[in-house]
Amino acid sequence: METVINEETLRELAELGVINGHKKSKTHPSMKSIIIDNRNEMELLNPEAVISSLNKAVEFLKTKTKEGALIFFVGTAPVAKESIFTVAEKFGFPYVVSRWLGGTLTNFRVIHKRISYYDDLKTNKEKGELSKYTKKEQLGFSKEIEKMKEKFEGLLRLTKLPDVLFVVNIEEHDTAVKEANLLGIPVVAIIDNDDDPKSVSYPIYASDHTKKSIDWIISKVEEGISEAKSEAATEPKKNDEGNK
Repeated sequence: METVINEETLRELAELGVINGHKKSKTHPSMKSIIIDNRNEMELLNPEAVISSLNKAVEFLKTKTKEGALIFFVGTAPVAKESIFTVAEKFGFPYVVSRWLGGTLTNFRVIHKRISYYDDLKTNKEKGELSKYTKKEQLGFSKEIEKMKEKFEGLLRLTKLPDVLFVVNIEEHDTAVKEANLLGIPVVAIIDNDDDPKSVSYPIYASDHTKKSIDWIISKVEEGISEAKSEAATEPKKNDEGNK
């Protein structure tokens, strides 16, 4: 069944550049069916495929959210950092906006020890418990905390392996996607015409290289998660009323 979209949504997708892909020469063979046109050597993604894939991905995320899933957000490109950070912070999810550390998933025990060490060190400093050390030692701890902050601050909520990995630009984060696939962790990702959608469980066909496009997609994801959390909060009440 085809997805039918109205003129207003079509105009929005065009104006925000959501359907604007990369050059034709970069198109992955598996993405040819998603291409609807080509302008000045730039591919245009099928708007119906964009909306259909987005809806499927959001429904999946809503279902997982209701189950209490831990969603891990990843996007280190300048155009993705802000929205990735914002959505992760809003819902208390872990995130990576600087650099993916190899083994974050596949070598989780070791990474988790480093995260715990950073958390303990930061907490001890905030509580003033490092004051018992010499000034030189305290300075050393402060420098270590600052150095580790960029790597581990977003991982503080990664208390276990995630249930879902959300990625912006799978080419840039191929290591993260491979690690998730090895462990059977579903991957939801924004897929452009130069990517292979077969490596992703729930591809969202859209531009992954423009801020407006990424912001728009993630705003829809955010709406879906918010809706799921609201529904999950009211479901127990409905059950209680049904048991009366």
